[in-house]
Amino acid sequence: MDQVEYEKGEIPSSELRVPRSDFRAVVIGGSAGGVEGLTAIFAALPSDFELPVLVVQHLHPSDDGAFARHLARITRLPVVEPCDKERIERGRVYAAPANYHMLVDRNGTISLSVDEKVNWSRPSIDVLFESAAIAWGEAVIAVLLSGASADGAKGMRSVREAGGLTIAQDPDDAGYPFMPQSAIDAGGVGEILGLKEIGQRLIELAGMCNR
Repeated sequence: MDQVEYEKGEIPSSELRVPRSDFRAVVIGGSAGGVEGLTAIFAALPSDFELPVLVVQHLHPSDDGAFARHLARITRLPVVEPCDKERIERGRVYAAPANYHMLVDRNGTISLSVDEKVNWSRPSIDVLFESAAIAWGEAVIAVLLSGASADGAKGMRSVREAGGLTIAQDPDDAGYPFMPQSAIDAGGVGEILGLKEIGQRLIELAGMCNR
């Protein structure tokens, strides 16, 4: 599918590089109640946030880019619905399109797949997180938000076992606590934070606090 970019910006065309921290990317997953979580997180991130952010939100199959357009309205960062084999650039948000799994390849590009649904979902959070764990290992941050399924629990564990950092929304803070609680119960969560804390934590992990 063709790339759709909803917010223009002058982005360097350089290779994905490590910013002022050891982390190279953030992956975020959510389902029911996840949009509210994403709104809070992206509202906190500054326009010069250096890490790429890849997002899987469970979407209705008829979504025609409305989710990506919503993200573009709430964040200071450029938002892209990626095309297959698109290179990941720093400082961009990549929103998985409806009906496609979004994966990270080791060469720093995105792959889109129409393989079978995972956890009754396509895009699936587990698919993104597991591929990110393989591609980036200890250099990836995974964030799991509100939702009513167990999608993301296996992926969080994969990221944690690869040495990455995993953050779950506090179930007490989530509209639908089942998803983050499933990841906690599976042993895949390193930190449990409220929504108001997650955005600031990402800023800290990106090494931007003293800038």
